[in-house]
Amino acid sequence: MRLIQFTTESGQRAVGAVADSNTIEQLKDVETVYQLAQRALESGTALEALASSLLSDQQLDYQKIVDEGRLLAPIDHPEASQLMVAGTGLTHLGSADTRAAMHAQNSAGKEEQMTDTMKMFKMGVEGGKPSGDKIGVQPEWFYKGDGNCVVAPEQAIPSPSFALDAGEEPEIAGIYINDAEGNPCRIGFSIGNELSDHVTERQNYLYLAHSKLRHCSFGPELLLGELPAHIEGTSRIVRNGEVIWEKSFLSGEDNMSHTIKNLEDHHFKYSNFCRPGTLQVHFFGTATLSFGDGIKPEAGDRFEIESATFGRALRNPLKIVERKIPAVKVL
Repeated sequence: MRLIQFTTESGQRAVGAVADSNTIEQLKDVETVYQLAQRALESGTALEALASSLLSDQQLDYQKIVDEGRLLAPIDHPEASQLMVAGTGLTHLGSADTRAAMHAQNSAGKEEQMTDTMKMFKMGVEGGKPSGDKIGVQPEWFYKGDGNCVVAPEQAIPSPSFALDAGEEPEIAGIYINDAEGNPCRIGFSIGNELSDHVTERQNYLYLAHSKLRHCSFGPELLLGELPAHIEGTSRIVRNGEVIWEKSFLSGEDNMSHTIKNLEDHHFKYSNFCRPGTLQVHFFGTATLSFGDGIKPEAGDRFEIESATFGRALRNPLKIVERKIPAVKVL
């Protein structure tokens, strides 16, 4: 089952199940996926079973919701500060060469000649998929922001004027809620655009933390249940109605150097990520990006990331916003 969040024609929030590419079946007695997840936790009911039991007879035109700008992110929190966006990198078998090339060192040859990027990728290949309940090697990790950095599908992703780049990163995001005891519970998965400043990162890999503090988008659909082991998708950039770059990508554990469980283990081992009632959106890393092919996105370009596994494509135009650095006052 795949869910979306949207506003009705009367302006009320709603949740819908995707019946087909053109039809949404609205859920009754629930306005948000967060409410739905809380009810599942409180009742001990599986999320998909609960959603199925709330299906109404009201069928809506999916395209009309899109055309009228009524799509929302597939999950949010009533308090934006209670949703955390983070992620991991160097997790996909197709990503390491591009990342290594961003840092102008030799990435081949002996261990001591490898970049730190390639060393970490090699660690993941060798130890990112432990057997049984063992915990494997920890991945690269980054913080992106809280709920205020999330942009709804079809809406413009802002890039601050001080940024040196605003490049897409097509990724799968895991969506989680912590129960009343702080135990993380996975709600589902979405396709996402983990926008980053690759020029800043290329200057020095220690700038990675700066490069990730940008807005992002995911959705429009939230996939419930387990993630398929093999996922195929396409990422493209459209400028003035023409595709200027397009590339296919692979994801899912068959195409990753880490298991999803291993990435989850290393995120939720920290108690400050397990506060009761909070939401987590965790990006699992990219396999390809246009920056590696010399593309520099411009204001007005539209990012499109799609995979049949996740239904409709995630589409967002890029806009540049002036960001005046505030002066610090002494109290």
